[in-house]
Amino acid sequence: MRHSEFWDLMDRHLGRGYARVWADSHVMSVLGGRTAVEALDAGEDPKVVWRAVHATQGLPASDR
Repeated sequence: MRHSEFWDLMDRHLGRGYARVWADSHVMSVLGGRTAVEALDAGEDPKVVWRAVHATQGLPASDR
């Protein structure tokens, strides 16, 4: 997954304006106590970050 695909999914599920705010402020233990933005900036694979977001948000399996 590319970063652009990650952000497209975020925008689709959380809304274009809120997705960036959420990704920059919501700390997830599964990402080592980092936000999605921090994890991506540290070089984490966007697919791993998306799976963490997906699980945290309780999104349907079809959106994984």
